[in-house]
Amino acid sequence: MALSDVLYAAYARRLTKELANREVPRHVGVMLDGNRRWARARGAGASEGHQAGADNIANLLSWCDEVGVEVVTLWLLSTDNLNRPEVELRPLLGIIEKAVETLADAHRWRIHPVGALDLLPAQTAARLKAAEDRTRDVEGMLVNVAVGYGGRREIADAVRSLLQEHATRGTSIEELAEVIDVEHIAEHLYTKGQPDPDLVIRTSGEQRLGGFLLWQSAHSEFYFCEAYWPDFRKVDFLRALRAFGERERRFGS
Repeated sequence: MALSDVLYAAYARRLTKELANREVPRHVGVMLDGNRRWARARGAGASEGHQAGADNIANLLSWCDEVGVEVVTLWLLSTDNLNRPEVELRPLLGIIEKAVETLADAHRWRIHPVGALDLLPAQTAARLKAAEDRTRDVEGMLVNVAVGYGGRREIADAVRSLLQEHATRGTSIEELAEVIDVEHIAEHLYTKGQPDPDLVIRTSGEQRLGGFLLWQSAHSEFYFCEAYWPDFRKVDFLRALRAFGERERRFGS
């Protein structure tokens, strides 16, 4: 074993010990950013970067399992990404489909697609739903795979669903306006019934949400990591947990 590997392992153990008596987030959202820049830095094509990023997902989920995280939301493709050139988008969708199926094949985690599946090619949507069906009875960690996801679109879809539900009940707009509150909308989000994310991690050095979990992240803690997603390591994850544990969460009080 190389000296660098020995030092890395020792540092990871030290970080793990530091987390022993600290709060662990129940729900972690991760913006897997920087695949294309990682590839460009190596003179490779975009697909190679996306594949390298896909190959790192199971590592992250294993690390989350180890510390007791209950829910992970992975942002794999935004609604804006659907506007990318077909020559890049088609291979990317194939990589995502295969990555999600591989996670389902492991039978360790419950897969739940979140996003506007109606905007995706029929084959992609079908494969995501099939992965969900195959893991429905798994008792492990819940993994939301956000594909064709946009925070504004999610809120619009939630409001639309709420209106449709009340229309079938015969509720008038005036009656609905009298009673509608935050919880009514929350019950129609893609993540309905789940705890909101305690911690949101974004890789690649970018420090913005970009539309990720806009509604759910109102009280989230954020951690921005310089590493591109394919280079994101266990020590980077542990540092994010350490930063989370050091913060005093007041929820506006």
